[in-house]
Amino acid sequence: MPSTRPKPHGSDRCMLIAAVGTECGSPLDLPPESTTMPQSRRHFLAASGALGIVGAATSLAAAAAQKKQDEGEISAAEDLMREHGVLNRILLIYEEGLRRLAARKDVAPEAFRTTANLVRRFVEDYHERLEERFIFPEFEKQKRLTDLVRVLRAQHEAGRRRTDQILSNAAADRFGKAGACEDLIRACQSFIRMYRPHEAREDTVLFPALHRLVSAKRLRELGEQFEREEDRLFGEGGFEKTVDQVAAIEKQLGIHDLAQFTPK
Repeated sequence: MPSTRPKPHGSDRCMLIAAVGTECGSPLDLPPESTTMPQSRRHFLAASGALGIVGAATSLAAAAAQKKQDEGEISAAEDLMREHGVLNRILLIYEEGLRRLAARKDVAPEAFRTTANLVRRFVEDYHERLEERFIFPEFEKQKRLTDLVRVLRAQHEAGRRRTDQILSNAAADRFGKAGACEDLIRACQSFIRMYRPHEAREDTVLFPALHRLVSAKRLRELGEQFEREEDRLFGEGGFEKTVDQVAAIEKQLGIHDLAQFTPK
């Protein structure tokens, strides 16, 4: 998360200006010499006050930097990779929905429609837009991995078309009708089949190459920009809120308990 470098409060700045002004020495009405502290001592106290203010500001900045370090900085690539974790859990939800349809078990259309809406808002309109606006152009400008980037862009568009199909066929007035179920199954299957290798190639090829392509400073800037965009679209803690929404669907489908996936 981006942090703001602490600045002296308004009253502290006034104290600093006052200290410097005294040292520079505007004419002042002083009491008689016998009741006035020596000039050198006044200079010492004024300088000490100014240094104390600067020292306090420096201490605040150091504390903020330490807090940021303790919380752990997330780089742009790491941010995108953890969002792939959300996408993977969404693919598991689609798979469970398809499994239930194949077994002729009860599954509500909301399981597909709510999940597809999450894909639209979080994956396609946020995560993929960040890649398209900020990550892919870095490779295209430097003519690196351009064939891979071209395929990734095309797959983003293909994924959006599949999401349109899922949303259409999971509508309450279409779900279960002749032809709609088959279209829904095909759309989910092709979505899953495409995005597993898609995200794996980004995580193992594209994102590692990004660290060699741009400076550490640029990566930090991108990470901060991604956080601001996430807050703008989803509010503070947008990632955590999305994970909670995915978990709620998993619980409805009975696939939230991780232990059930352990082979016996």
